Amino acid sequence: MSDVARAAGVSVMTVSNVLNGRSNVGADTRLRVLEVVEELGYEINLTARRLRSGRTGTIGLIVPQFDLHYYGELASRISEALAPEGMHLVVEQSGASRERELSALSLARLQQYDGVLLSAVGLDMADLDRIHPDVPIVLLGEQAVPERYHRVRMSNVAGARLATEHLIDRGARRVAVLGGKLSAAHPEMATYRADGWSRALEEAGLPPDPGLVIPLRTYSIAEARGAIADALAGGTEIDGIFAVTDEVAIGALAGLHDAGLRVPDDVQLAGFDNLGISEHLVPGLTTIDPDHAAMVTAALRLLRRQLEDRTAEPEHVVSDVRLIVRGTTRAHGDSVPSA
Repeated sequence: MSDVARAAGVSVMTVSNVLNGRSNVGADTRLRVLEVVEELGYEINLTARRLRSGRTGTIGLIVPQFDLHYYGELASRISEALAPEGMHLVVEQSGASRERELSALSLARLQQYDGVLLSAVGLDMADLDRIHPDVPIVLLGEQAVPERYHRVRMSNVAGARLATEHLIDRGARRVAVLGGKLSAAHPEMATYRADGWSRALEEAGLPPDPGLVIPLRTYSIAEARGAIADALAGGTEIDGIFAVTDEVAIGALAGLHDAGLRVPDDVQLAGFDNLGISEHLVPGLTTIDPDHAAMVTAALRLLRRQLEDRTAEPEHVVSDVRLIVRGTTRAHGDSVPSA
């Protein structure tokens, strides 16, 4: 680092600030330091850094899939939040596999990170209860977890209920839940969101019809598109769809188009996640916003608490939700189009 500072004509502290991503360095100076780093082939020795400071400056994020928009946006938000502190993010894909999630929490892997954010899908309560990681961990998602873990999750039931109530309020009476599950051995996102759908229907005096629960193996656009096609071809009558994620809603929108149905005139549609892409669909997607920014802030706050004090009292944070109304649902007071 001294060699870089001497060649760039700056202090060692300035080089440190540049390499750690701190914002208190001018653009020209930053560029000059980075050019010298490239010329000299300087590389940060993470092992030496850890030995000296006890930290790697790296946070791990473990997610089930890279190819879902939700996890891409999550990684981007976390990375941006860490940058001003000079921290870096490494993202791993577990494939929703129990074995790969366990591997990611092994001692050898954890030594690479100062802390880990884990979106657990394959692990169950018993697995998590047996694990005693030696770095701070915050669990993300809807799986049941032991009380000793710090955790951040969405208001799944409340959000699904809000979306379904909106569809009913706008005139839908045969509301399907795409990607929902009525029961599961271990409650998960799809179960909770189907629960919210069911509650909204019951409160509106519309008995939930199991035939309007359209399950999915994965929450991909392609599978959702095919599932809607199959349901319609099988004679399922629907005038509204609550899709358990925006990704699923995008597939539903395509499937309805394939069937020659107009959105929102023939079938209204609502999703859950408020992904960045959702407002750019045609029509724009009505969806539930689970306040991603607040969730990232909470997750990193819980990591920092543990970095400062490993005995910090575990905290479980549940995000707020709000409805974002766009073009896939009818305007309030619009009449139902005649056939």
